[in-house]
Order: sequence, then C-alpha cells, then structure tokens
Amino acid sequence: MLWIIALVAILIVSLIIVIKAADIFVDKIVEIGGIMGISEIILGVTASAIGTSLPEFGSAVMAALFNSPDLGVGVVIGSNIWNIAGILGISAIFAGTIRSSPKGLTRDGAFTLLTAFILLGFMYFLGVVDIYASIIFVIVYSIYLWILIRDQKKEAENDVKKEEIKVKPTEQISYHPPEEKKKIGFGMIAWSLVGLVGLIVGCRLLVYSGTELATIANIPQMIMGLFTLAIGTSIPELVVTFNSARKGLHDLSIGTVLGSNTFNIMIGLGIPAIFMSVPIEHLSYTFDAPVMIFVTVLVLLLIKRGMKLTRVDGFILALTYITYAVLRIYVLG
Repeated sequence: MLWIIALVAILIVSLIIVIKAADIFVDKIVEIGGIMGISEIILGVTASAIGTSLPEFGSAVMAALFNSPDLGVGVVIGSNIWNIAGILGISAIFAGTIRSSPKGLTRDGAFTLLTAFILLGFMYFLGVVDIYASIIFVIVYSIYLWILIRDQKKEAENDVKKEEIKVKPTEQISYHPPEEKKKIGFGMIAWSLVGLVGLIVGCRLLVYSGTELATIANIPQMIMGLFTLAIGTSIPELVVTFNSARKGLHDLSIGTVLGSNTFNIMIGLGIPAIFMSVPIEHLSYTFDAPVMIFVTVLVLLLIKRGMKLTRVDGFILALTYITYAVLRIYVLG
C-alpha cells in the first residue's frame, strides 16, 4: 500500500516537474534564439504548439527507450483525442464562443487531419511505426513548418505596408538610437540546461511510475497512456487554450490544439521510431486512431458552420470524450 502511495506521489510530482521544466526550457531557448538572430517568425510559430507538446514528446521518447512502446503510443493518441474533445470542449463551454479564421482553420485543420490519416495508414497496413514512418513524419512536419513560416512572413509584410500607409509623408519620425545588443549570459544557458534535464528526469519518472502503477493495478499500459498520462501531460495545452479562449485570443486557442496534435504525431511518434520500431496494439488502429480522426473531423465541421465553437458545440465535444472513455475503459478494455 505504501509503495502504491509512493508511486502516485512520484506520478504527480513528475507531472509538475515536466510541465515546469518544459516552460523554462522553451522560454530560454526562445530568448537565446532571439539574441543569436534566429528569425522571430520561426520562434513564434513553433513556441506555443511545440512548447506545450514537450511533455508528450518526452514521455513518448522515454517510453520507447525503456521498452514501454504501448505507453508512448497511448500518450500521443490519447493526448490528441483529449486536446480536441476535452480541452476545446471545456474551453468552449466556459468561454461561450471560440472563433476561428477561415485560413488558419483550413491550413492547420488539414494538416492535423492529414497526419492522423498517415499514422492510421502505417498502423493498419504495417502494424508498426518504424524508421521509414519516422522519415515521412519528419518530412511532412517540415513542410507544415515551412508553410507556417511563409504565411507568417506574408502577414508581417502586410502589416508593415499598412503601417506605411498610415504614416503621412510630412510627419516627423523621431530618431531612436539603436539599443545595445543583448548578450547570451551564463544564466540563460544554465536555465535552459536545467529545463532540459528536468524534462528528461521528469519524463523518465513519469513513465516509470505510470508503468509500475499499471502493472500493480493490472491496467494495460495502453489505457494508462491513453488517459492518465495523456491528460496529465496535456495540462499545458489546457492552460494555454482555456486562457486564450477566455481572453478572446481565439486563433491562438484553436491553433495551439491543432498545432500540438500535428506535432504529437509527426515528432512525438516520429522521433521515438528512430530508436526502435514501435509495435501497434490491435485496438489502437481499429478504435483509438479512428476515434482521433472522428473527433478531428467533428470539431472542424462544428467550427466550419459559423467559423466558431459555441457552448453547445463544447458540450457535444465533451460528451464525445466521455463516451469514448467509457467505451474504451469499461467495454473494450
């Protein structure tokens, strides 16, 4: 009994470590990247989705390295289902309305759906996610990243043109001397390393405690990954999405979820597959992955009607997740 309590404590503490470490790591990498002259556009389009997905990514990698592939697959697929049906559903219920731009929805929604179908294809026809799948995943994600950067550049250029039109030719433009260039300090490097080490250690503890608890309770590792770890590692997405929706930052709210789902599959499963082939459980491609595709299509259709998610839509998504959880845990096992 004491060992079970200790494992639960390790699970909770490791979740806190992973989330905080991911936050520190991303903040410092963005800061260092900006000083080194790495495009702010590149840093901007990746920070939110990738930053909030680091816990899932780290857990999947550690699960693969320590021979618990079912746990890794479960974390990725479970997180994607929870992100859409759970997080967007809850956010829409409390925010009342979450709006979306047609361009962002088409671009991010299409890639989220495409990556889900690519994953299902490998799962169904090969029964494994191997290095060949990994190569395709990374290529597809690189294309998605390139499109994001291209679109961001166009938007930035349009904003500059609008500002130039606003400024009258006769207006005096005050001169501001260039600011002294900021240097990379020891503290930045140290904190980024602290974040990275915290992420590695936290994810290792997370996978270890999750695996041990699943064994003791006779719960399949897939179930542990699909629900306990998936929901736990998705706390960053929940916080960002909920706060964005509450503050009216609707594109950030929906974009974070769709971007995270694309990253989870293409990188969260793609990178672990480099180290070892990840075998796929039968129910993963006959039930879990199809449900992931279903909720993705569902949310895109709900938004498409009026380019927004309403409170009613939120209840539909939340009910869908509850139905999935009940069927998966109590009926299919």
